[in-house]
Amino acid sequence: MAPVTIARHGLLLLVTGVSLYLLAPALLEVFGAFDQLGDINPLWFVGMVALQAGSYACMWYVQRLAIRVRRWGPVITSQLASNAFGRVVPGGVAAAGAMQYAMLARAGVPGAAAASGMTASSLLVFGTLLALPLLAVPAIVSGAAVDPELVNAAIAGAVVFLAVFALGAACIVWDRPLELIGGAAQNVRNRILRRRAPLTGLPDRLIRERDIVVDVLGRRWWQALVGAAGRWVLDYLTLLAALYAVGAHPRASLVLLAFFAAQLLGTLPLTPGGLGFVEAGLTG
Repeated sequence: MAPVTIARHGLLLLVTGVSLYLLAPALLEVFGAFDQLGDINPLWFVGMVALQAGSYACMWYVQRLAIRVRRWGPVITSQLASNAFGRVVPGGVAAAGAMQYAMLARAGVPGAAAASGMTASSLLVFGTLLALPLLAVPAIVSGAAVDPELVNAAIAGAVVFLAVFALGAACIVWDRPLELIGGAAQNVRNRILRRRAPLTGLPDRLIRERDIVVDVLGRRWWQALVGAAGRWVLDYLTLLAALYAVGAHPRASLVLLAFFAAQLLGTLPLTPGGLGFVEAGLTG
């Protein structure tokens, strides 16, 4: 293994260790309540498993639409494997994406279709997550007491949502953003992998795949949107069911804001799968 690779992995492990040390109190509080799960009616677990199965099915449906494959098998197995892998390695989001791409390519899915479809589905699902706080606006306006940190998280999510929306719209309307992105990625790849044959034509490939994705999702946009929304709504309902299972009856709108904040924290590539950040956010 090259010294640069060893140094990079060592730095990631160091950042992970420091993050887990700082978040240890929240983790201990959450995992320390494990023995109390025996007091929950088993039927609640059945309901939560069913909700989570529905959430995963929505994610698979969105990816299948975006990647444009008929078979469910490659989408399901690659998503499950990459998601599990991303939960156990620091900075797992990028590693999980690379793993799913490799599995889809090995299953016979064209590389360009896999890359563009994964990007489109990820942006759609993430954009839907960023829009969730809008559902809690009526409760906030009506005077419900909201923790200032949750309000700040909602504002940050709205800003990121607008940025993602603007970038996505620009890439759909104009070719120039994709030409710049593709050209930069192509140059970086060729500089890093100098011993391999140089990559050419990436900007044009991105534009062609963009046109295909827009055509596919343009005709079935409502199905993709329903799937992306269902992925988060079912996740949220799982959390709500878990709270009711332990005898808590919180305001649903505040739980939604806490769920959004925790999911946003979970995207930080500092610990495997956002471990610690999610627990700290939800517990708070």
